[in-house]
Amino acid sequence: MKRAIGNRVKHSAVLLAAAALGWSAAAVAQGMQPATPSTPAVARPAAAEPMKVVVQVSDDDPRTWNLALNNLRNLQSALGASNVVAELVAYGPGIGMLQRDSSVQARIAQALGDGVRVVACENTMRGHKLTPPDMIPGIGYVPSGVVEIVQRERDGYSYLRP
Repeated sequence: MKRAIGNRVKHSAVLLAAAALGWSAAAVAQGMQPATPSTPAVARPAAAEPMKVVVQVSDDDPRTWNLALNNLRNLQSALGASNVVAELVAYGPGIGMLQRDSSVQARIAQALGDGVRVVACENTMRGHKLTPPDMIPGIGYVPSGVVEIVQRERDGYSYLRP
C-alpha cells in the first residue's frame, strides 16, 4: 500500500514538474521532449480516423456564433481540415442566425466552404414560420436539432457548446 502511494506521489511530482516546464503529460508518458527554441516540436502521427465534433448553437448572440465558428476554424487549423469532421447544429433562438440576412452570414458561408456541415432544426423553423428560401444557401436541415446532436454523440462525435 505504501509503495503504491509512493509511486503515485512520484508520478504526480514528475507530471507537476513537466507541466511547470511546459511539457504535456502525454509527452512525458511517451518519453518525448518538449519543443524548445533550438528543438522543433515532435509531430504527432496522423490519426487513422478524423476527429469528429458536433457544435450546438441555440443562442442568437453573434458573439456566441463567432466563438463557435472560431472554435471550428481553430480545430481545422490545428489538425488539418481533412482530419476534422465538423457539424454545427442550430435550433431554438439560434435559428435566426441562419437566415439570409444574418449578421454572421458571411462567416457561416466561409465555414460551409471550409467543409463544416451547418444544419438547421426543422422543428424550430416551423415554430418561427421559416422555410428553406429564408435561410442561408448551402445549409442542411434536420428534423430535430437535439436528436441530431444526440445521434452524433452516439456516432462518436465530441460535443462542444460555446
